Amino acid sequence: MTFLRSALFALALLLITPPYALVALATFPLPRMARYRVISGWSRLVVRLAKLILGIDWRVEGQENLPSRPAVILAKHQSAWETMAFQLIFPPQVLVLKRELLWIPFFGWGLALMSPIAIDRSRGLAALREIARRGRERLAQGFWVVVFPEGTRVAPGATREYHPGGAWLACASGALVVPVAHNAGRFWPRNAFVKRPGTVTVRIGPPIDAANRDAKTVNELAKTWIEEQQRALG
Repeated sequence: MTFLRSALFALALLLITPPYALVALATFPLPRMARYRVISGWSRLVVRLAKLILGIDWRVEGQENLPSRPAVILAKHQSAWETMAFQLIFPPQVLVLKRELLWIPFFGWGLALMSPIAIDRSRGLAALREIARRGRERLAQGFWVVVFPEGTRVAPGATREYHPGGAWLACASGALVVPVAHNAGRFWPRNAFVKRPGTVTVRIGPPIDAANRDAKTVNELAKTWIEEQQRALG
């Protein structure tokens, strides 16, 4: 049954994604925020289809920790689920991502129109400066900025080095950092065709004030909170 549900979900994605990509392209003349609201409808639809077809539900803890102004979200990255579900859970947002994702047919086209901060990771310090420059612009435009500091998806229970880009942006812009933990990888594993039913817990931590702190300290504070919560979530 789990395999059949996964196959049905994959078929649904195949049917809805190409026409939605055309809708996304048609939003090109619109302002950034208007484009976001239209194109993010694809993600909201996919997450709801995952609930309906796959049985992947979710609950959010710590919603009261969200500040009233745009912030930098530093989050665990375990699957594709959170990249879409965050668009239901958090205010309008942009992702910091590797530029190669924008080259994917259909998906990448829509993603490019959502004002992401696409970087070349090989550029080191120049990439950090690009995150800070464009991140400040997006925050000023009313967007939150989502950063997965480990830079790639990791399996539940695993951890990688936390790169400082998100913390660097917070220190440069004066934005608060909101740490986020979740266990989506238990139900939607990385690159797995078969997804399992269950309830994802998304846990939002108290905001971290970057004022009078350097990026290394902010990054370490976020990492400590996130990894402690990941161990508790299992």
